[in-house]
Amino acid sequence: MIRSTLLVVLMLTAAVVAKKSPDGEKPSWAKKDISSYSEADMERLLDQWEEDEEPLEPDELPEHLRPPVHIDPTLLGSDPDALLKLSKKGKTLMTFVKVSPKYNKDDVDKITKLWQSSLWNNHIQAERFMVDDNRAIFMYKDGSQAWDAKDFLIQQEDCVDVTIENQVYKGPASPFVEGNVEKVEL
Repeated sequence: MIRSTLLVVLMLTAAVVAKKSPDGEKPSWAKKDISSYSEADMERLLDQWEEDEEPLEPDELPEHLRPPVHIDPTLLGSDPDALLKLSKKGKTLMTFVKVSPKYNKDDVDKITKLWQSSLWNNHIQAERFMVDDNRAIFMYKDGSQAWDAKDFLIQQEDCVDVTIENQVYKGPASPFVEGNVEKVEL
């Protein structure tokens, strides 16, 4: 009985002592006008705001704060692409795609748009950015999708090559780039 009474008293004492400030009273920095807050005051306000919040789920964290994916190399075998694919899961990844130089800039833009929409239709979310007359960057929010996209892109007849992580994968148009290439209108 005495122990339980003592425990209740200690808990109430801890609750009263742990209170941030007395009722109706604010710290001196909080009494200022908000337009005159310094960086330190804003930082204290942010800390106070985030004090009682629950931590974010791992998939809601920014990419650089997410826990790394645990990979068991014994399950992968000897395929280095499978290891890279697993290591890039959930991370942003960019690939370079080179299109046959026989097309002009507008035609290359149309071709890469078509490839992008084909990837989207296959549930591979890729953003496309033109960086040269015959070269584009495809950016994937989930980097593991880049290898599936690579498999699709290197089958396209106008694809010269796809570069992922400094590894170049040749497409069907790569032999034609070596010699003189004539521009063609679509």
